[in-house]
Amino acid sequence: MTPKIAKFLAEQNPATPCLVVDVDRVAARYGALADALPLARIYYAVKANPAAPILSRLTALGSYFDAASIEEIEMCLEAGAEASKISFGNTIKKVSAIRRAFAAGVPMFAFDSAEELDKLAENAPGARVYCRLLVENEGAEWPLSRKFGTTLDHARDLMVRARELGLDPYGLSFHVGSQQTGTAPYEAAIGRVAMLFTDLAEAGIDLRMVNLGGGFPVRYRDEVPGIDDFGRAIMHAMTEHFGNDLPEMIVEPGRFIVADAGLVRSEVVLVSRRGADNPVRWVYLDIGRFGGLAETEGESIRYRIATAHDETGAETGPVAIAGPTCDGADIMYERANYRLPLALRSGDLVDLLSTGAYVSTYAAQSFNGFAPLAEHYI
Repeated sequence: MTPKIAKFLAEQNPATPCLVVDVDRVAARYGALADALPLARIYYAVKANPAAPILSRLTALGSYFDAASIEEIEMCLEAGAEASKISFGNTIKKVSAIRRAFAAGVPMFAFDSAEELDKLAENAPGARVYCRLLVENEGAEWPLSRKFGTTLDHARDLMVRARELGLDPYGLSFHVGSQQTGTAPYEAAIGRVAMLFTDLAEAGIDLRMVNLGGGFPVRYRDEVPGIDDFGRAIMHAMTEHFGNDLPEMIVEPGRFIVADAGLVRSEVVLVSRRGADNPVRWVYLDIGRFGGLAETEGESIRYRIATAHDETGAETGPVAIAGPTCDGADIMYERANYRLPLALRSGDLVDLLSTGAYVSTYAAQSFNGFAPLAEHYI
């Protein structure tokens, strides 16, 4: 809850559910990351929140962009970004999307398979390419490792083949998982990358870039290491493995840049008990997993929840928290030991904090007829 958001909510009293994002806070988080990793080039992960005011502010700050689709590339271009500052970071791309991105001037493409590499060679000839490695995601609250990446041995063969196909084998990438709460996975992954750099150098491949991915955490209910801790760990590992001959470094933050800048305001639709002796109340909000809170799947991302009763020190009790739809899967929290004030009633407003990332783009358009989440950028 930044002062700007608090003022907006008090003066505008917007209809719920809604997302309110303080764009100045986005800029501040970008600056904090730049200070922690001054040698790294920041490619904002557009998928976290592609709103035009965010892209425009980051463009003005000199940010680069990691895009997952041709549509995100076009959003960046419309916001004033140069095509040369965009990376097509999805390893799964349609041929038509590759062609359009290459024609627009996007210079760099990710891949993790021979099949994708062949598509790039045919439709983006001479482009810079980087191979995504499969690394451990232990410590990440939203793991990504199963769907993306390849082994070191396969990556070596793919990068040699990239040169044979006329592409520019530019670098290697990894992602240690979103909301990564430890620094050790970055350090271990950098060691693996350095080994492959050496192997490929012996094969005559001059790699020039390491893409460290994103994953930097924000505080939800639990404390997490600060961004300076990650910066120090990453730079220590890079200098340990590469010495003074550091390659270009790229980071792809999404959550870290925008999550803390946003808040979801929601209305309590119903508070009920399943039995007279059951201490657990069910709290139903007017936003749920289908309204934008998809990252509560498996109770992975656990948002802080604030109510007007908190300031009074009101007594609390255990709750399960669910959304408003007629779908049995629309439950956010049952096992995460949430407690909310006993005074909470239907019609009360609650705030879900640090929800600036992934909420707006996960929201369904009209599931059960509910309108999409309203968005306010201030």
